[in-house]
Formats: sequence, structure tokens, C-alpha cells
Amino acid sequence: MTYAPRWPYAILPCALLLCAWHMRAQQPSVKEIILKSVEANKRDFDATPNFNWKERDRTPQGFKSYQVTMIEGTPYYRLIALNGKPLSPQQEAQEIQKQNHETEKRRSESPEARHARIAKYQKDRTRDNNMMNQLTIAFNFTLVGSRKVRGFDVWVLKATPRPDYQPPNLDARVLCGMEGEMWIDQKDFHWVHVHAVVIRPVSIEGFLAQVEPGTQFDLQKEPVAPGIWEPVHYSMRAHAKVLMLFNHNSSEDETYWDYQPVAPERPASNN
Repeated sequence: MTYAPRWPYAILPCALLLCAWHMRAQQPSVKEIILKSVEANKRDFDATPNFNWKERDRTPQGFKSYQVTMIEGTPYYRLIALNGKPLSPQQEAQEIQKQNHETEKRRSESPEARHARIAKYQKDRTRDNNMMNQLTIAFNFTLVGSRKVRGFDVWVLKATPRPDYQPPNLDARVLCGMEGEMWIDQKDFHWVHVHAVVIRPVSIEGFLAQVEPGTQFDLQKEPVAPGIWEPVHYSMRAHAKVLMLFNHNSSEDETYWDYQPVAPERPASNN
């Protein structure tokens, strides 16, 4: 009878082991993943002022949508819809008129006023970005697996508070009582999704205020240009005690879309 060669079956276990070893060799360490994600997030942060976008904010009265346009170094928010319904032609004309007036105002302002306006914008941006970057310092990370999220192959990293973390400011103190997850794109190391929740009370103003368990935030990002990712959704729910007596709850819910490169600005007026 015919006896089929056995060598392919004999080497199969070795081939599988070699393949598994190769995959492990290609897998970056958790430290490498975090460091590269910080670099990617920095590039995204630096690129944000180069885009205009649309934004929908949830308010106690419903939803407001804006066209956000960078004008002379800072964003201008022009109302374009209320509760998902476009403005009437008359309302739209009024909003465009407001934007045109603000544009001329910024173009004719003094160098001192321009510097102060841009400095405030950069200060607010830097504070928010520093807080996000503290996530990678305040936690110990453990790689818990891989998955596909919104079409992206991601590493899932579990974040737990570092006992030796020293917050650099009051805002960052809340991180001492949080845990969460970071979902990082396996191709470009961008943050696909960041989720964090307060698991124990944290005092942020001495004994004047305390952030309570249940406080949480989520950030989602997607590519908007080659190599650049920007936020597409941010939400926050905060529970706090003020003066250790009164409960204070607040929330934010913002969606961003239609990122477009900023067009070159006209030279400033000499008037």
C-alpha cells in the first residue's frame, strides 16, 4: 500500500512554536506601547489648531451644534443647529454676521490683545493636554488582550493607580483614586478609546471638596488626516461633595466631526 510521508506533520508543532515565538518577538512591551502612544498623542495635540471642525454639545436644554473655525489663532464657535435642527435662514444670517464681526475685531486688535487672547487659549489647551498625559504617569498598566474597536485593531491596557504617584497639581489629584482602560491602535499607537472611573473618594481642595466614586470620563479618537487623530467624542460625569456637605453633579457630552484643514489666513489689517 502507499504510505504518505509523515514529515509535514512531524514539523507542524515546531512550526507553530516558531510562529508563536515570532509573534511574541514582534509584540512591543507595555512600556513601549505607552511611550509611543504618548508621542502620537503629542503630535495630535500639536496638530489640532490646524483644523476646523463641527461640534455638538449636550446642555441642560438639549443639544447645540457649532461650526468651529480657527480665526487669527483661536477657535470661534458659530451656532449651526439646535437639537439636531438647522437654524432658520434668518438665524443663520445673524450667526454669520456675528462671526464676520468677530473676524474683523481679531484682525484689527492690538498685538498685546492678540497675544493675551492666544495665550489664554494655549493655557487652556495645555492644561487639558497635561491632564491627559498624566494618565500615562499616574497608573501602572497591564496588557490584558487585543480586540477590534470601531474597525481598529487595538491593545487593551488595564490601568490601576500607582501608589507612589505624586500629582503635580490639584486637577491631577483625582487620578489617585481612579482606574481605567486604554485601547491603543496597534498600527500607529494612537489612543482609540480611554476610559477612567473614580473608585474611591479623593479630596481635591483640602477638606473643601471631594470627588466621589462614580465620576468617570471617556475619550474616543479617530484619524482625520495621515498620521493625525483627533477626538470624536468626549464625555464626563462628575460627582462631588462641596464643603463635605453638599452634593454637586455635573456632566459633559461632546461629539466632534468633519475635521477640515485650516485655510491660510489673510494678512492682518494695518488699520
